[in-house]
Amino acid sequence: MKENVYVGNAHLDSVADRGWLLGHFKPAGDVTHSEDVEVKWYVHPRGDQRAQWVTGEKRTALLILISGRFRVELPGRSVLLEKQGDYVVWGRDVDHSWFAEEESVVLTVRWPSIAGYAVPEAGFE
Repeated sequence: MKENVYVGNAHLDSVADRGWLLGHFKPAGDVTHSEDVEVKWYVHPRGDQRAQWVTGEKRTALLILISGRFRVELPGRSVLLEKQGDYVVWGRDVDHSWFAEEESVVLTVRWPSIAGYAVPEAGFE
């Protein structure tokens, strides 16, 4: 019987899948597979930015700053996460992008887990 428990390290495990630890993109049957939620732990180097804006968003997202200085761009608004624990939440139909002003560790939670938001070949979700 397969054990339904996984123990890991977010920093080490995030390297394998562009930071994503949970979501629809993990192997079916694995405890890390979910169509309900996605969780990402990512260390963004200074100057890292999303290659293009997400448009037509169908998910809700929560970004929490662990360390660094991270800017989230929303229509008509720029949100700066600069103190540990600063966070932003946005809902469906809110376009967005982001930029790492300093090396930043960001925890992202999105729901539900929906395919189709990856930037082709360059950049990250």
